[in-house]
Amino acid sequence: MSAAKTGSKKNFSLQKSWKSNSWSVRILRGWLGFTFIFAGWNKASDSGFLNPHSAHYIGRQLNALIPSSPISKILIHMVEHAQLIGWGTIIAEFVVGFATLIGVMGELFAFVGFSLSLVLWLSVTWNVTPYFLGSDTAYMVLWAALGFGLWSEKRKAGSRAPVTSIVTNIFQRREFLRTVGIGAMSLVAVGVASRFQHKLPAAKSGPAEIVTLDALPIGASYNFIARDGTQAVLFRTTSGVYAYSRTCTHQGCIVDYNGATKLLQCPCHGAQYDPTQSAKVVSGPAPTPLAKINVAIRGQQVVEI
Repeated sequence: MSAAKTGSKKNFSLQKSWKSNSWSVRILRGWLGFTFIFAGWNKASDSGFLNPHSAHYIGRQLNALIPSSPISKILIHMVEHAQLIGWGTIIAEFVVGFATLIGVMGELFAFVGFSLSLVLWLSVTWNVTPYFLGSDTAYMVLWAALGFGLWSEKRKAGSRAPVTSIVTNIFQRREFLRTVGIGAMSLVAVGVASRFQHKLPAAKSGPAEIVTLDALPIGASYNFIARDGTQAVLFRTTSGVYAYSRTCTHQGCIVDYNGATKLLQCPCHGAQYDPTQSAKVVSGPAPTPLAKINVAIRGQQVVEI
């Protein structure tokens, strides 16, 4: 019984995990594991990724993808919970990366990695042409190759079918503790990465140039990024210029100006704002008008003040 227990304890080791793989599987594990850890680190160390006031906030990125993505309806719901989606993505990338390098439930996390790459392809790189310029399809193939490679090696070694093995392993005490350990490592990594965050640039003092009057005739509108990173829209009329934030006050989606209706419209839940009446809500679920951005004409330039 003592020998059996000893053998059980030695059943898993990092060295054995790597030695049991072919070189092709080792290369895939190394590359994908490191890349996903780096991806998680890159997001966790970015002070703007989860900050709604940043130009590269996850919610703004999702908003920009809605018009061209085949899963736009899903992205709309993701925008409503953008910070939660952002945190989930960071932690998932760390977990998948660490699990792949350490060798914990390889087939399961290869499937998770494949799924993440699939979502990125359908949202971020769907319109990249030719297709081989988009990296997400390549990562989908790499994760699929890793998953089938691990399954093939276990099959040759006489292990159970992968689905049965994964379900069984999840409920095994040691495998459960290893998975918890991977999760703890990921949370620590998030904490460490957050210590390396760069501060958001402070808003510049004084007027900031937006566009020339020649490029903005009377009756025209112009989208721009405000000094605080907010996506905004500028209007010019015979009486002057005015601007509003494009962030919908309902769930934070980005509104667009519809020249036919003369209204600012939210693509997510249908809120409409009238820019000629201080961007007040004229229909839809938005509770308040769009935020005003102070602009003025200085010489031949429209500036934010």
